[in-house]
Amino acid sequence: MGVKEWLDRCPLVAILRGVRPDEVEAIGDALVAESVATIEVPLNSPEPIESIRRLAARLGDRALVGAGTVLDPADCARIAAAGGRLVVTPHADPEVVRAAKASGMFAVPGFFTPAEAFALLKAGADALKLFPAEGASPAVVKALLAVLPKGTMILPVGGVDATNMAPWRAAGAAGFGLGSAIYRPGDSAATVTAKARALVAAATA
Repeated sequence: MGVKEWLDRCPLVAILRGVRPDEVEAIGDALVAESVATIEVPLNSPEPIESIRRLAARLGDRALVGAGTVLDPADCARIAAAGGRLVVTPHADPEVVRAAKASGMFAVPGFFTPAEAFALLKAGADALKLFPAEGASPAVVKALLAVLPKGTMILPVGGVDATNMAPWRAAGAAGFGLGSAIYRPGDSAATVTAKARALVAAATA
């Protein structure tokens, strides 16, 4: 499946910033049980490669698992070796995109301007992360989609929660990356279940 098929299954990407390997499997189980099928572990979390390895092994084809906050192209090989299939960046770096694709993974890099968006797509990006979304608006997504190649998927990340998804979706957003709205360090699996349930309901309303 491609990124579009995963987002069609559920348009939410769970960003587990700060998660620990000893808790990540229970949280992954909770997310998948609520239909959240795309999960990223930011590399500035404790032992992120080990968390990715555990998630990938446990969830298999039930989820698209990968890494976020990927800054160094050299990290892509480690992510892939751990079973990760997704690389997400906070910034517009074509080199990370090319490294992710060379390692057989999907690349969803961060961007904020049209110039960055076109350059990242040219490098092979599978979708684009509009970050920080707080600094943009649904009108920006609508305008970008009018000029980007047909089928380009934009995911707003930053400041998105259950209360404000609808205007982004109406503008054409393909999905959302969710950080603290779906997981904060220390959240139990039960807490994540409740958050995910509300967010999925809002995203699919």
